[in-house]
Amino acid sequence: MENQAIPISNKRLWIGRIMSGVAVLFLLFDSTTKLLRVEAVMKAAAQIGYPASTMAPIGLILLVCVVTYLIPRTAVLGAVLLTGYLGGAIAAHVRVGDPLMSHILFPLYFAVLIWGGLYLRDRRVQALIARRNTPH
Repeated sequence: MENQAIPISNKRLWIGRIMSGVAVLFLLFDSTTKLLRVEAVMKAAAQIGYPASTMAPIGLILLVCVVTYLIPRTAVLGAVLLTGYLGGAIAAHVRVGDPLMSHILFPLYFAVLIWGGLYLRDRRVQALIARRNTPH
């Protein structure tokens, strides 16, 4: 079966970049606040059961995942890693009974930005998700 390149319009490319950029900026900010041990972040971490000593390693892991996502060659791997990270955030919020829309689903919103942005700007992801004209 032939795998033909799917053309990407400038509009789709820029929408994808903006979606990815919004997610990356937030996640870089989040990583930085954990690495710098910002007081509000330490309090929030304690409320969901994470000791302050875990914030720097978690921030570093997040930073590595974001950098992996930013490198075009490893962007798909970065998206997968970020999906795992965000899934852990969802699980932590579910565990403590946080509100659904504002806390539990918040990481999911960023996962949509990450994958949606990547889909719009990366032919590999489009080819993976493209409908196949094969008989069932």
